[in-house]
Amino acid sequence: MYSNDQVKELSALTNKLIASSHTEKAFEIAEDIRKALRFNEYRYYVLNDPLISDSEYDQLYKALEKIEAAHPELTTSTSPTQRVGNSLNASFNTVAHLVPMLSLDNSYNAADLLDWDRKARELTGLNEVEYCIEPKFDGASISLIYENDCLVRGATRGDGVEGDDITTNIKQIKSIPLGAEFSKYNVQQIEIRGEVMMSKKAFKKFNVNLAEQNLPPLANPRNAASGSLRMKDPKDVAKRNLEAFLYNVSYHIDTEKGGQHKNLDTHSGTLNMLWDLGFRSPVKEMMVVKGIEAAISHVNDYEALRDTLPYEIDGMVIKVNQLDLQDKMGMTTHHPRWAMAFKFKARQATSKLRTIEFQVGRTGAVTPVAKIEPVLIGGVTVGSISLFNEDIIKEKDLMIGDTVLVERAGDVIPYIVKSLSELRDGNETPIKFPTECPVCNSQLFKEESEAVWRCINMECPAQVIEKMIHFVSKDAMDIRSFGEANVRKFYELDLLKDIPGIYKLDFEAISRLGGFGKKSIDNLQAAIEASKQQPLHRLIFALGIRFVGETTAKVLSNKVNHLLDLKNYLEEDLQQLEDIGVKVAGSIVQFFKNEQNIEMLEHLEALGVQMNNTKKTAVEKGGLKGQTFLFTGSLTELKRSEAEELVEQHGGKLLGSVSSKLNYLVVGEDAGSKLEKAKKINAIKIISEKDFIKLVQQ
Repeated sequence: MYSNDQVKELSALTNKLIASSHTEKAFEIAEDIRKALRFNEYRYYVLNDPLISDSEYDQLYKALEKIEAAHPELTTSTSPTQRVGNSLNASFNTVAHLVPMLSLDNSYNAADLLDWDRKARELTGLNEVEYCIEPKFDGASISLIYENDCLVRGATRGDGVEGDDITTNIKQIKSIPLGAEFSKYNVQQIEIRGEVMMSKKAFKKFNVNLAEQNLPPLANPRNAASGSLRMKDPKDVAKRNLEAFLYNVSYHIDTEKGGQHKNLDTHSGTLNMLWDLGFRSPVKEMMVVKGIEAAISHVNDYEALRDTLPYEIDGMVIKVNQLDLQDKMGMTTHHPRWAMAFKFKARQATSKLRTIEFQVGRTGAVTPVAKIEPVLIGGVTVGSISLFNEDIIKEKDLMIGDTVLVERAGDVIPYIVKSLSELRDGNETPIKFPTECPVCNSQLFKEESEAVWRCINMECPAQVIEKMIHFVSKDAMDIRSFGEANVRKFYELDLLKDIPGIYKLDFEAISRLGGFGKKSIDNLQAAIEASKQQPLHRLIFALGIRFVGETTAKVLSNKVNHLLDLKNYLEEDLQQLEDIGVKVAGSIVQFFKNEQNIEMLEHLEALGVQMNNTKKTAVEKGGLKGQTFLFTGSLTELKRSEAEELVEQHGGKLLGSVSSKLNYLVVGEDAGSKLEKAKKINAIKIISEKDFIKLVQQ
């Protein structure tokens, strides 16, 4: 594949091509880039094993965009540049599936599987049936049609006979090839079934971003994927990092040159074909076995692995492997007779909604929390469930006393799916959202563009406590030994009333409290003192400015020499910075216009909390200025993050891959392929971890 230098050469060549009319050469270069992009999309999104950095991929992508803009006639429907749509989808057209998308018959116990196997043996005339077993993915079902090796349509399941045409949105999912060489397998047209999903990691990251914007998190990965497919703007779909597993060939037409390919004789063969063509099919997850006893054993073993998987599954699907036997067994109007879904233990349960508590957060947001009769779901007892805002209560038509359906998926927070209104007996009572703060009794306010009611009294005890808890937290000022419990305890005992008070604690008074010995007090005092020297970005994040998460805090800290420099920034100035939009800029300006906030910051500085951008100063004066570094292998004396932080603190720069721009490769134990690549470039200095530490200390 392309190195960073080759990417730059390709970009330069692209510019020359654009200035000329050399169409033949442009076609060759464009095809080379398309192949490189497709291959790296496959490595990244299917194999999860990228070979080039994101920036190198972006350079290749931009080079292709330039060629296609200069030579529109060279643009193909399967080009990676055609993934993102240029306009909004006002609506979705309804399209018919080539073959109905039926539901699967399902079972929750081995007895049902044994009975199903008996019927399968009777219908096939065999004493023992070969089965293919694969995970039952918990996502949104899709159907794809390819003709002459090109993706021509993507659709939702719909009612099973017809679905919504979501082709443009499907193209945003980079694990779905826009073109695939089905002709290698003598296939002219093919319909493939699969599931669109959001991995647990992507789902968690997406919810963190929502939380930073004070938006309610999505309920679970399945709903996130399903909702994404019907979004009007395909660019919004692309932001959600969806994945797709393709697990069934429902229909195909062979090419005229003849003969059905042997891979199309078995279900496992079709999965191998899809994998070979670049699809994320469950080849690594599937198991082919003889007889139902082996199938049951495998299903039981796999359930124990459920929570270790990077994505959600809710069971296993057992399919007759021979496709001619599937045809022989046929299907009912509801489900195919040749497949059975074995469902894992339910992660849903019903409970009674007993009451609603209204909690006030550090930004003043009032959050309704449902208190239900404790119920065991997926191995966890659930008694409290956030309802996020008033609109959720209205949308779900919730009443005190309702029987509610509760769901919990993996490590995701539980949520109320719906109320079972048909079970109401007349004793239920409406939920009244308060008009005054439940803590300080101040009037609540709600902006027109938001769904959240807020208490805007900055001295509201609930907000004060939550702001202090956030300030001392691990990702903020990281004052160890403090924690939420101590913040609340010290506040209740009148030992702590505001953030500056953290640095004025009366340790003699604390020593008289139960549970605080000399060692614990010394540890707390040392942690508080150490926090005064935290990097500026941590302090900015610790202040709890609305919409300002860790990433935005770093952007702000890199821009100023002193925290109070931000007083002079206008909204339009802030919007010029990376990833800072109108809402975030407005919130920052509002924070630094507030005199109480400025007084608090000046008080903190007087107490010794450093507000200078020491990192920026160090970078300007650092002994590693202008030098680039990359680490490989396991470090023994430093954590990787600590080593990388040292590079930046001393003015150096980190690179993501080996190239001629790299000055130092720091090699730890069990170094990988980066070491071999670096050996081929004479300009790179290969040093040990000890050498690196000496270099930093010079």
